[in-house]
Amino acid sequence: MTSPTFTVARRIVEILEHQGVQRIFCVPGESYLPVLDALYDSSVETVVCRQEGGAAMMAEATGKLTGRPGIAFVTRGPGVTNASAGLHVAAQDSTPMILFVGQIERGMKEREAFQEIDYKAVFGSIAKWVVELDDAARVDELIGRAFQVAMNGRPGPVVVALPEDVLTEGAMPVPYRPREPVATNPGLNLMIQLQKKLWAAERPIAILGGSGWSEAAVTAFRRFAERFDLPVTCSFRRQMLFDHSHPNYVGDVGIGANPALIARIKASDLVLLVGGRMSEMPSQSYSLFDIPEPKQFLVHVHADAEELGRVYHAGLAINATPSGFAAAAEGLQPPNEIRWEDETKAARADYHAWSDDLPETPGEVKMGAVMAHLRKTLPPEAILTNGAGNYATWVHRFWRFRQFGTQLAPTSGSMGYGLPAAVAAKLERPDAPVVCFAGDGCFQMTGQEFGTAVQFGANIVVLVVDNGIYGTIRMHQEREFPGRVSGTELHNPDFAALARAYGGHGETVRTTDDFAPALERAMAAGKPALIHLLTDPEAITPTTTIAKLRAASKA
Repeated sequence: MTSPTFTVARRIVEILEHQGVQRIFCVPGESYLPVLDALYDSSVETVVCRQEGGAAMMAEATGKLTGRPGIAFVTRGPGVTNASAGLHVAAQDSTPMILFVGQIERGMKEREAFQEIDYKAVFGSIAKWVVELDDAARVDELIGRAFQVAMNGRPGPVVVALPEDVLTEGAMPVPYRPREPVATNPGLNLMIQLQKKLWAAERPIAILGGSGWSEAAVTAFRRFAERFDLPVTCSFRRQMLFDHSHPNYVGDVGIGANPALIARIKASDLVLLVGGRMSEMPSQSYSLFDIPEPKQFLVHVHADAEELGRVYHAGLAINATPSGFAAAAEGLQPPNEIRWEDETKAARADYHAWSDDLPETPGEVKMGAVMAHLRKTLPPEAILTNGAGNYATWVHRFWRFRQFGTQLAPTSGSMGYGLPAAVAAKLERPDAPVVCFAGDGCFQMTGQEFGTAVQFGANIVVLVVDNGIYGTIRMHQEREFPGRVSGTELHNPDFAALARAYGGHGETVRTTDDFAPALERAMAAGKPALIHLLTDPEAITPTTTIAKLRAASKA
């Protein structure tokens, strides 16, 4: 019997083309070789990564930037379990993503064949949907549904398992209509109720978060906020949803939020939460609102009806996507007298007091001066990425995000995210400067993806903030067990030399004065660049030191 010329593998790649997928991220595996062969003749770019976790994070970052599912292909067993880190980011960050994974032949199942995994059992609690394509006749149906599920409601990751023997079976090259996200618009009666509640409010505030936003939605909400003179704050690592230079922006509710802002939200009589879930980090460990009945009148807008009332019983629940809600909100009429005008100005002043001045810290490299220079030199369209660690506080508190789509950071708190995200961002937006912040521990989770950046010409700039410790854990350790250092010290390589070994540009910064010229050379290098910032471990956060933490613990 001759093999079919148009196979399931080729149909999958053809569907990706029809869906407008520009690139996929992968670590190759024998379990999906027919797909790799089909990609050879495809318009879809194949980005070869170094580890499956990096590939999955690149796909997730692409989903964040585009609002369309980012695509990763990995092999079975250890390949897909490596990828689970990126899958978890997509789940907690509500990012559309599809993870395709090779699977054993159908006739070998339930024997614990080589690298066999029950994907539904392993990933059922992380992914929105897990499916195995075990019938060639259903390829269009199931792959189309994967796109639909990933994009709609609360967006999230989908896992599609591809048995080896199915990939080589014949498929039908029939016309395919691309799947699109479905906008959910709020009912007119609900918007009228919202308008009445705003008219009656004395101290309203808006919190923007979640996913499913677009540049048009951000612009529409800004116009609504201007007309109502609403103070607007952004949720944890969603700061690019409102221009920080705008007079209505009053800060973010993330880790280490401005105490004045937290007090203002608690004292508010109407909170308009759009797109977000207010999970542990933005809710300040679930202390911002009483559960299940908030003291504030909560208007909760979310694309997924099942999210409404799941934790907080809103006074007004609106099932709508951010784009649908923002468009409708533009039509609301503000009251004749805006009673909270002074509150908005005071909240804006609090934001400036919290974030304008960059603190002095111990050590020869001052991160405050580094941030000040970045503020002066990077354009508004620059994309900043980071993973997890105390170093990220410098970005979240002191950077001024100006445009939609310029922040890539995991609300799940995943270390290692910044570098893969930066690679994906530069490939998606080659004309925008992309700067990755990473701690020394964070960078080493996915540092091998610097090789991917070099191979595919993703000319990013990586700032490795090296204090020789796992800083966040050390901070908590010093609070709870002062002076008893255990498991938090690192012996690090020469990161600049590592960058050069990969074929990139690498420099080491030992004093603050070294940074500005190093950044200029890195930006002009014409290749991926890394700047190794040697910082003092005493500078554990922008506002405290290890010595102060120990002293406070003894007091």
